[in-house]
Amino acid sequence: MNLTELVKASGIVGAGGAGFPTHVKLNAKAECFVVNAAECEPLIETDKYLCRTYAPQIIAAVVAVAAHLEAKRAVIALKGKYKAEIAALSDAIKLADAPVEIFEMGTFYPAGDEQTMVQQVTGRSVPERGLPLDVGCVVDNVGTLLNIFDAIQGRPVVDKFLSVVGEVKAPIMLHVPVGTAITECVKAAEPTITDYALILGGPMMGKVLLSQADIDAAVVTKTTGNIIVLPKDHYLFHRATLPMEAIRHQTRSACIQCRMCTDLCPRYLIGHQIRPNLVMRNLWREPGIEDNGEYERCFGDAANCCDCGICEMFACPMGLSPRKVNQYIKGQLRQRGIQVPRNMEPQARSFVDQRHTPTDRLVARLGLSAYYGLHAHECRELSPNEVFIPFSQHIGKPANMVKAVGDYVERGEILAEAAEGLSANVHASITGVVVEVTDKGARISSRKE
Repeated sequence: MNLTELVKASGIVGAGGAGFPTHVKLNAKAECFVVNAAECEPLIETDKYLCRTYAPQIIAAVVAVAAHLEAKRAVIALKGKYKAEIAALSDAIKLADAPVEIFEMGTFYPAGDEQTMVQQVTGRSVPERGLPLDVGCVVDNVGTLLNIFDAIQGRPVVDKFLSVVGEVKAPIMLHVPVGTAITECVKAAEPTITDYALILGGPMMGKVLLSQADIDAAVVTKTTGNIIVLPKDHYLFHRATLPMEAIRHQTRSACIQCRMCTDLCPRYLIGHQIRPNLVMRNLWREPGIEDNGEYERCFGDAANCCDCGICEMFACPMGLSPRKVNQYIKGQLRQRGIQVPRNMEPQARSFVDQRHTPTDRLVARLGLSAYYGLHAHECRELSPNEVFIPFSQHIGKPANMVKAVGDYVERGEILAEAAEGLSANVHASITGVVVEVTDKGARISSRKE
C-alpha cells in the first residue's frame, strides 16, 4: 500500500480540528507541506507535549508525507515562545538530516488556524471558503503526523493524547483509548470543584458540556485534544447559552458600529470579504427581507466567517455576539439557497501583522488568567474496561458497522468501515466483546463475567 492507502486503512483524521479524513488530503501533490504545531487556542497542552516527547517520530512522518506530496518545502510552524519544543524538533531534524524547516510564529490567536498559518508561512491567502491546497499547500496537525508514523508501522488510530486543565489539581496529559468516558479523564485529573461544566477543546471554539447528562454521555474521539474544567457559573458558559432572540435585541440596542469586530477578524486580515459590523448593522431588519438579492447584499459576508470568536469574545466593546449572528446567518443563507460568490485571489491587508490578537490579553478577557501558563508535564495512561466508540468522528459520512453484539474484537481490529465518499475507518480501541450497537456507535467491554 502507498501512504494514502495506509492512512485510509488506519482511520486517520485531522487530530486537532474537525476531523477531516487525512487520506483525502494526501491524495494530492503540493508545493508546501505545513505541520501545524502552534496549539491554536490557549490552555491546550497536547501538541506541545507531542513535540517534546515524540520529535523523532514526527520528523520521520513529515519527511514521508512531504515525499509523498512531492513538496518542495516541509515546514513545522509553531509559536516562537515554545523553546523546549523547538529545541526537541531541531535536534530531531539535525539527527535525521531531514529537509524540514521550523517556522516561528508570534503568540497570537488564532495562530493555529490553517488559513492564518498558510498566510504566515507562504505569504499566500487561501481563497474564500477554500482549502490550503488552492494555494499549493497541505496542512496537517502534529498529532495527525504522529498517527501517520504509527500507520507506517502498521498501527491504526486507537488511542488519543489529550490534556485536562482548568479547575484540576494540576494540568495533566492523558493517553487513553478512543471511546474512553470523558468523566474518567476528568476524574484522573482530580478536579478541585464538584459543580463544574466542561469545554471539550479550547475556550474559543470548543464544545460546551453544561448538563450532567451531556458530561456523562461524552467520550474521547479521534479529535479530542483537551478538556477544560470550569465552574458552571463561569462567564464562558453564560456567553455560550445566549439565545438568538436575546442577541438580536442586544445588537439592535447596543451595537455602536465601531468596526472592531471587522478590524480584528482573521479572515478580514488575510483579505477575505467579511465585515461583521455590517451584518450586525442590518440584523434588526433581517426577518423582513424577502428578496434574496437584498439578503445577500446585507448578509453575504457572513459566509466567510470561520467561527474563531475573536469578534465576540475579544473585539466587541459592548459584549455583543457577531460570531453567533454569523452562524445564524450562514444557516439562513443555506436555507434560502443563496450561493455567495467567492474571491479566489484575496490579498492580505497591509496591516495583517499589526492586528493579531495577543494570546495573553485574550486569556485575560476570557477570565482564564488563573489557568494560563500552567503546563502539563506528567502523562498518565488510562485503561478503561469499557469504551463507547462513535461511528462518526470525522467530517463526512459515519462509518458502517461490520461487527455485531456478542462479537469478540481485538484492539486495532476494524469495527466500522468507511462509507462511500468522505468517511473514515473506525477501529476497536480495546480487546473485548461488543455489548451494544446503536446508530451512533458501539460499546465494547473487556470485563469478564
